[in-house]
Amino acid sequence: MKRNKWLIITIILIISLTTIACQFSFALPKSMTDENTQAVQPEQLVEPTMIVPDSDPIITMPDYALMQDSLVKIYEEVSPGVVSIQVISNLGNGQGSGFVIDKEGHIVTNYHVVENAETVEVDFSSGLKVYADVIGNDLDSDIAVLKVDVDPDLLFPLTLGDSDLAMVGQTVVAIGNPYGLSGTMTVGIVSARGRVLDSIRQTSQGLYFTAGDLIQTDASINPGNSGGPLLNLNGEVIGINRAIQTSGITMTGDPVNTGIGFAISSNILRRVLPSLISQGYYDYPYLGLSSLNSLNLTLVETLDLPQSTGAYITTIVSGGPADDAGLKAGTRSTDLAGVLAGGDLIVAIDEREVREFSDLLSYMILNKKPGDVITFTIFRDGERMEVPVTLGKRP
Repeated sequence: MKRNKWLIITIILIISLTTIACQFSFALPKSMTDENTQAVQPEQLVEPTMIVPDSDPIITMPDYALMQDSLVKIYEEVSPGVVSIQVISNLGNGQGSGFVIDKEGHIVTNYHVVENAETVEVDFSSGLKVYADVIGNDLDSDIAVLKVDVDPDLLFPLTLGDSDLAMVGQTVVAIGNPYGLSGTMTVGIVSARGRVLDSIRQTSQGLYFTAGDLIQTDASINPGNSGGPLLNLNGEVIGINRAIQTSGITMTGDPVNTGIGFAISSNILRRVLPSLISQGYYDYPYLGLSSLNSLNLTLVETLDLPQSTGAYITTIVSGGPADDAGLKAGTRSTDLAGVLAGGDLIVAIDEREVREFSDLLSYMILNKKPGDVITFTIFRDGERMEVPVTLGKRP
């Protein structure tokens, strides 16, 4: 089936080429991407003009010495709680990052770092090295919890911050183990919030569920950073570094960092952690539908929608919660290949506006559990209506 260039199905979210930020030592394909570049000629250079505002500027020069002192303090206080993780599996030797979450010896990392692991070693900044057991896995958000047997006095748990308070433009810090360089610190900003990626869990049809509420950052994240903390300037964890968007691979077979990284929000970790520790898994709420993540004017006109924001339903899983609630997917063919008209447009969930599907997903996974009832506000054939849906759990 041909895929129209406008169509982005959120259950199979494609973001250029997204690469998990852990590292394996087995050989990878080597290639080099040719890029056309053009030198800037001297006559093209323009002398910058100083613009003097009439009033106080919005942006002031930062106190670099103060910021430097803050970053040094964060590193000194946080780095003892950040660990390097060495893995032996049937895929070869791998490495990633993680951080201590409590005095009981629980360590958080990414699931993909320890996936299929036969042996997991945790290396602390103090020089202490111990083996760890994997006691909890969350394939939906890509989180794993490890357990180490270490004297509590040797453990330095990091503090979880509130990722809902993270603002675009806010300075953030990543500490981890890129390319095996343990204790590496990089600095950037929150570039965006509420991003979505494919989860690692697949449906029975071989499609991927969607992971939501991710933080986008330009803090440098590379292979080996996976599972390490993304921190605010208070030294609080607001995310778990998970993946980078890459434009290809280098001559050595490593993914190219484009300055776009993704971190699992700390509020997702806060929600799932107790279950991962107590029972080894967490049940995410389930709708049983696929949607366009966002709309453009061509789609709005083709589908005859009343507005250009909302989550347009493209697929309903038979027998799922959305199907049981009577929600509708598109059924009528259009001029756009793969796009069917006549589906419901979700514009609100529990009276909260839904501008994109990612808004719906973030609200649901952060606030709801299987068995809860949510209320969608939808447009169907131009008519606005309310539809209650009882959530299931992801199969």
